[in-house]
Amino acid sequence: MEDKRNLSDRLKISKFKLDSLLDITTSINANLPTEELLAKYESILRENLGIGKILILKRSDTWECLMNGGFPKNLETIDVESRLLDYDDITYVSPEMGFEGVDIIVPVFNNNVHLAFIFIGDIEEEGEGMSPVLKHLTFIQTISSIIIVAIENIRLHKESLRQEALKKELELASRMQKMLIPDNSHMPCNPQIAVTGFYHPHYEVGGDYYDCIKLSETKTGLCIADVSGKGISAALLMSNFQASLRALLTAEIHLETLIHKLNSLVISNAAGERFITFFIARYDHRKRTLEYINAAHNAPVLYYTESNEVVHLNSSCVGLGMLDEIPVANRTEIRIKEYSKIVCYTDGLSELKGEDGREIGTREIIRHISNKDPVEQNLEAMIRKLGIPDTNPYLFDDVSIIAADLR
Repeated sequence: MEDKRNLSDRLKISKFKLDSLLDITTSINANLPTEELLAKYESILRENLGIGKILILKRSDTWECLMNGGFPKNLETIDVESRLLDYDDITYVSPEMGFEGVDIIVPVFNNNVHLAFIFIGDIEEEGEGMSPVLKHLTFIQTISSIIIVAIENIRLHKESLRQEALKKELELASRMQKMLIPDNSHMPCNPQIAVTGFYHPHYEVGGDYYDCIKLSETKTGLCIADVSGKGISAALLMSNFQASLRALLTAEIHLETLIHKLNSLVISNAAGERFITFFIARYDHRKRTLEYINAAHNAPVLYYTESNEVVHLNSSCVGLGMLDEIPVANRTEIRIKEYSKIVCYTDGLSELKGEDGREIGTREIIRHISNKDPVEQNLEAMIRKLGIPDTNPYLFDDVSIIAADLR
């Protein structure tokens, strides 16, 4: 009779375990959220196995408390790396171990790496002898592993979706930014002015922008800009900046007025978190004058081919967005008496290191444009020599160049 009763009890326990595992597996396959899976898990341990306290510490980017049912709050922030990683097996806790209220620690592994630790406390005793919970610790570890791995997979799936959404945002921002950069086939190329450009973003989304705008039959605008920082927010700021510039820049507007208007727009849109260095020039081929303002940008190089003279067009005011009001924005005007070349660039070029380990600054630009060949050929030769973008190990930033032959 006793044997039959024991057999019946064992069958009930086996059925309970199978039913529990089936319920949890079905719930996982039904894509139930983490909260519902944890509720089912807690119900099995509390109501069916008589466990009073349960705490789960789970690894993700850092260790976090996934559930705390009844334990002191200080256990939620325990230093897992130093206090728990040595526990590779189910461990019975003694008072001197310092885990208040914890009776058993159950480690959970995934690919031989600790994924979680389950704290169990207030185990219900049934008369004399061993608690029924202690008889089924392997089952507890098994069902804990199934739940924790399922929750980790949910997290990884959400992270994958988030990364995919971010990737699409970056691709969109990259396409949007490339639309800001004019294609060389659309640049002016005539006996008065021939313009060419080169653009290589270091990451999917960069912070550089250059442009060439026909303002009238005799006037052409040239500009280059670099926003502080990278990423989608930088690309959006530069997109807004490009639209504002194209709306404001005309053949007649004073460049000082333009600079102040653009500064106000950057202050409004960037909220003081970013700034833009900016060079703007306007060439009048009939009068053969080049007027410009350099707002803290790298000094463009102007080369006079007949006299072999090099001029750096240095800054005359602070960058856009650095101050609420730009105190001084001095316009400079230069007479172009002979065939000349102008090269504008961002610091991704000037801060490259040469064979001597020093930043190249403008020396490679000067070396390559110091002749009467078209500036387009000069740039192609310089880019090849510098190994941009494929072979230069020092390339760490966007490289943008806009250059023009002025005749």
